[in-house]
Amino acid sequence: MIHKSKSIPMRKHIQNIFLVLVLLNITIGFSQRKENDTLETGVIDVVKPYVPTVSDAFKVKESPALDDETTDTKKEIQYNIFSFPVASTFTPSKGNAELLQRKKREKLYDNYASLGGGSFRTVLAEAYVSKMLSRSESVGGYLSHHSSKGGIEDALVPNSFSNSKINLNYNSQLRDLAWGIEGGFQHQYYNWYGIPEPIASDDILVYYLDVGHSFYDGFIGGDVTFEDSYLKSGNVLMRRFFDNNGSTENRIVLDGQFDIPISYSEVSTTFKFDYLSGDFDRSYNVDELYEYSNFQATIAPTFELNEGDFSFNLGAAVTYFNDTVAGEGKFYFYPNVLASYQFVDGLLMAYGGVTGELQQNSYRDFANENPFVSPTLTIAPTNQAFNAFVGVKGKLASNVSYDVSGRYISDKNKALFKANTIKDISGSRDYEYGNSFGVVYDDVTAFGISGALNVDLVRNLELGLKAEYFIYNTDAEAEAWNLPSLNGSLFGNYQIDEHWFAGANIYFMGQRKDEKSLESTGSEETVDVDGYFDINIHGGYHINDQLSLFIKMNNLTNNKYQRWQTYQVQPFQILGGATYKFGI
Repeated sequence: MIHKSKSIPMRKHIQNIFLVLVLLNITIGFSQRKENDTLETGVIDVVKPYVPTVSDAFKVKESPALDDETTDTKKEIQYNIFSFPVASTFTPSKGNAELLQRKKREKLYDNYASLGGGSFRTVLAEAYVSKMLSRSESVGGYLSHHSSKGGIEDALVPNSFSNSKINLNYNSQLRDLAWGIEGGFQHQYYNWYGIPEPIASDDILVYYLDVGHSFYDGFIGGDVTFEDSYLKSGNVLMRRFFDNNGSTENRIVLDGQFDIPISYSEVSTTFKFDYLSGDFDRSYNVDELYEYSNFQATIAPTFELNEGDFSFNLGAAVTYFNDTVAGEGKFYFYPNVLASYQFVDGLLMAYGGVTGELQQNSYRDFANENPFVSPTLTIAPTNQAFNAFVGVKGKLASNVSYDVSGRYISDKNKALFKANTIKDISGSRDYEYGNSFGVVYDDVTAFGISGALNVDLVRNLELGLKAEYFIYNTDAEAEAWNLPSLNGSLFGNYQIDEHWFAGANIYFMGQRKDEKSLESTGSEETVDVDGYFDINIHGGYHINDQLSLFIKMNNLTNNKYQRWQTYQVQPFQILGGATYKFGI
């Protein structure tokens, strides 16, 4: 008996027998063809076409069943917790919110008055008042006075000085524009007390010298600013400056700014008209009237391009200058190119540029810089052909900022202060004894390096340092008279607490060159004017929001240095006073 699981179906046997017969027939056929070495065609009859089939697919289970008694059986875990009480005498108290200490709001005042006095009968007074007439109108005024009797030990003649001025202003703010008007007057009094040898040894001559002289300055001006207009701003200034020796000077300055639309951009353009005229009763060496008069008109368009961290200003200036006394006119062309690139946001920025301008020199400007000039100057403009500079600035830390730069300047006809020669001692004018300064002009090139550093050490302490070093080259003059190669300053301000404050200022001026001569003998020589340090400190106490006391000490080291040749400054000075703030 054959088991059912091992039996072969009859259909399967028939298929196998048929397959064997077919293979046998094909083998015999090939053998015969090889023997006869001929090719014969044949016909293959297909009995049944091939029908393919695909078996059923099955999916593998993601979580197969495990037939493992050890794995499948979960073990029961029992936890036993032993609790017992802990003795404690701590009783927490209810927390309270901490109150922040609010700083008292400081009241601001628009007006103040200050009055002080000190050594050498020094008087210092200052006041500023401002009043709102309406929401859009205001008026204000400023008054100041500073005077001293001198007190210079080596001075042989009076050496007092006085400087007083008053300014008044009115301002109006409208919807589309803002405008204002301002006027003022100033009086200055000085002495030509720097008497050199051999005049200083002539006691009789010195005794009769009257070296006092005064300057007077009056002006009126106005300005206007437009909103949403191609004309942005405009300013006008009219000034008259004169002295007690018959010298007069008038000046009118008109300037403004407007935009020129070009395609989708705007070119910012500034314009300026500057008229100057004046006269001196005489020149230093010629006893005849000296007059000067000129005007200049300047237009300077500038195109600004900003691309990310890069900023570029491309512009130029064209100035027409006319000397109305000589009847000559000339055009000047100057570059006005500025560029900057910010490498690290707020930490490092490189900048550079080339500019130039025709600088208008005036008697007033010379007298404010050096009050010991004689009323016999030659007035002419300075052509600054170019001022090329490059530098870097940024921050070394969040509280430390810096600025370092180098520049190369070419000035044509630059004004230099130079001591006047000693005239014949029989001269009748009190500034002709080598105790005054004149102005000479020369072509000067200068290469300079400068640096500035500002530090905020703590919240209420600020320090600043600035220094400059220059190398000068002159054309006709032997030296760049009275221009220091090195100068610098250091300042510090400290708000100690709510009431106390203090500060200091230190100035350094390097050695300068000047020239002295005696006309009677024709001898001339170059002299060195020594450099100096000037240390000044100040401090004070705020009694309340309105009243403060202050004290100032100048020339703390009692250094008897010379600011100008033969002009020694005051020794140690102390000044005290009070400042009062108020409202109207």
